[in-house]
Amino acid sequence: MAGAKHMDLDKYPEFLVGQDGIPLVSQMDWELTPRPVRITLIAQHHQLEALQRRLEELEGKYRADSKNSDKPPSTDSPLRKKKHKKKGKPGAKKGHKGHRQVMLEATKTVPVRPERCSCGSRRFKQLEPFYTHQEIELPEIRVEVTHFVLHKGRCAHCGKMNKAKVPYSHKTGYGPRLTALVGEMAGVQGNSRATVQEFLSSVFNLSVSKGAIEKMVERSSKAIEAHHHAIGEVVRKQDVGFVDETSWWRKDALEWLWVMANRLGAHFLVHPRRSKEAFEALVGHWRGTLVSDGYGLYRRWPGSRQSCLAHLIRKARGLAQRQKEVVANFGRKVEAELKRLCEMARGSPTLGRYRAWYARFTHLVAQHIHRKDEAGSFARRLLTEMDSLIVFLYEPGVEPTNNRAERALRFGVLWRKRSQGTDSDKGDRWVERVLSLRQTCRLHGRPTYPILVDAIRSYFTGQPPDLAWIAEH
Repeated sequence: MAGAKHMDLDKYPEFLVGQDGIPLVSQMDWELTPRPVRITLIAQHHQLEALQRRLEELEGKYRADSKNSDKPPSTDSPLRKKKHKKKGKPGAKKGHKGHRQVMLEATKTVPVRPERCSCGSRRFKQLEPFYTHQEIELPEIRVEVTHFVLHKGRCAHCGKMNKAKVPYSHKTGYGPRLTALVGEMAGVQGNSRATVQEFLSSVFNLSVSKGAIEKMVERSSKAIEAHHHAIGEVVRKQDVGFVDETSWWRKDALEWLWVMANRLGAHFLVHPRRSKEAFEALVGHWRGTLVSDGYGLYRRWPGSRQSCLAHLIRKARGLAQRQKEVVANFGRKVEAELKRLCEMARGSPTLGRYRAWYARFTHLVAQHIHRKDEAGSFARRLLTEMDSLIVFLYEPGVEPTNNRAERALRFGVLWRKRSQGTDSDKGDRWVERVLSLRQTCRLHGRPTYPILVDAIRSYFTGQPPDLAWIAEH
């Protein structure tokens, strides 16, 4: 209450005027109110305002999800997901390109003739094929087991005992295809060691310890080290880079999983920090156009940068849910304008359409820039990022959102939730290498298993793997 001493107690306070404009207390009654009572009323009003702001802040945090804030979808409560069921029928929507079964090369062909005509005759002429029904079946799976029987004998010349050694390329005890299958299941599919062990036992009748599975994973990691390096070089040669990061656990320590993606690949990095040091380790000497969210590190990018409009739209949607009408109205209008800007990515907008949008948006921001509430804070942020909102309109390859990097991180987030992260530096390297290979193969439309087989076979024989496909458009 001491702060009220410095206020103009004779001035009629605005909080004594109702929402309908009718005074709750007349000017005369206020002037006749004793000074201590005025101080108490003003102090209580300021305290009530502070409590209302705190309540609104807590309610905003409670309502925050992936639809109205920067929180990832993996943090959404399943109870809230049930309340917000998607409208319409499940399955693919109208216009979605279907996935039809491909006619494979036949290993066996069985001609099928009509059995009997409706008239009872069994004789037919001018027979010709009109349709091929394809049945796909797996052959009986039998593991190939090769015994290398080592011999020893005395030298006929000096009598020294000599023992044969296992050929280097077969020294591990598990061949390239089996090792690649374990790498595929443990890394590309993200299964646990126990799941891989159970699968090998159930399908192949192969009893393998978890320690042996871990050894195969380590060999797979070393085999694709060159792929990880090549993917990083290719990604950094492109003009546009989509960058994002998410938390990662290593035992009890917090680490960060970073990704830099574009149309040719996705390069992952597990780093102990979410800092400039980690960001520079990811991008190296690359200085192209950065597409990112509003993290402060990205906003200091010296070159051209496109700010993710999806993040800003979610922020505006969160403001639209506030109780304060001025803030909510500002949030609704900003959300609508940013959505209109996103729609311009579908086709080159006319100059008149863009100028009309720019005039509306800058006027909207200018109206709220001096406010001291959430609307003012958001307006000032939009003002600082104004040049970063429209880069996609004039630079080829730039998109209005950072969805490309977020989609690349999605599998890593699910892996983290299942496995609770990694336990060692070897585990970190395996994660960043296999995620880079997995996502890059998806972008190139290539299956990962044949590439893993080639990589591991090359690793066993000491030959360089095939890396040419990574740079293909």
